[in-house]
Amino acid sequence: MIVKLLRIVPDDTKFGFMRFRRISFPFSAVLSVLSVVLFLTMGMNFGIDFRGGTLVELHAKSGVADLAKVRQTLEGMKLGDVEVQGFGNAADASLRVGLQEGGGTAQTAVVDKVKAALEGQYTFPRVDVVGPRVSAELVQSGTIGIVVSVATVLFYLWFRFEWQFAVGAVIATLHDLVLTIGFFSLTRLEFDMTSIAAILTIVGYSLNDTVVVLDRIREMMRKYKKMSISDMLNISINTTLSRTIMTSLATFLALVALVGFGGHVIRSFSLAMMFGVVIGTYSSIFIAAPVLIYLGVRTEAFSGAKSEPEPAKPAKAVA
Repeated sequence: MIVKLLRIVPDDTKFGFMRFRRISFPFSAVLSVLSVVLFLTMGMNFGIDFRGGTLVELHAKSGVADLAKVRQTLEGMKLGDVEVQGFGNAADASLRVGLQEGGGTAQTAVVDKVKAALEGQYTFPRVDVVGPRVSAELVQSGTIGIVVSVATVLFYLWFRFEWQFAVGAVIATLHDLVLTIGFFSLTRLEFDMTSIAAILTIVGYSLNDTVVVLDRIREMMRKYKKMSISDMLNISINTTLSRTIMTSLATFLALVALVGFGGHVIRSFSLAMMFGVVIGTYSSIFIAAPVLIYLGVRTEAFSGAKSEPEPAKPAKAVA
């Protein structure tokens, strides 16, 4: 019995991706400008990590923490932004209340109110207050972490590829970073420490996809030196298309499950990652690769193995 391999994309696919470059570049430029405008005008919906507030850990006397009931109780107290989540075992939970007007006295009053409302069912192993100064330090540390990580990635790209390839990868990576910031500003998703993790994960995912595409382009350019750069890019992307679709689809479906069943705590992370998977795949194909055309890359400029017969070219498309 012969088992046929699953082919999501046929081996002879010859889709002309490069014909869309005159649409994708202006489209991405407009989205990037809008993202910057949104960030400057609307800002980010910072969570308690960055705005400050009160953290209270709860331990259920009954052995099971009823998160929904705790959340309902706190919402009825009109304390502003409140986050309730489980951690550890079923008896443990934590709640965060946003920074109150009135400074330390108001924060202490919040703790007293919470204890009074919940002390019949819970004990309070830990109570912490995150003031404005601490939250400002978290903002600074988070920003530095993103900048250093992205700078390190770009430094790696510059030495990993020829400079034309590196420029394309750098532009694609920055494109994804800017659009993700715009996504947070537009959707008003809460931006906290998990959101920083989402941004760094998106950068890593996008970089991985871009490196795969660019590696295949460089490999094909060393084999077929007489083919036009546009046809070369189309063929290279088509040969990696099956891998790209399978990876992106599997990741996206896992994130859909996290959005549906992961709860409120990781909702921002999961939604941002879903956006990042889509935009990262898009930028690898329609941003990083077409940059090589505008930089004047020629296939004959790359030395390597003896040229092989050219494969069938995709149909010529109006550029």
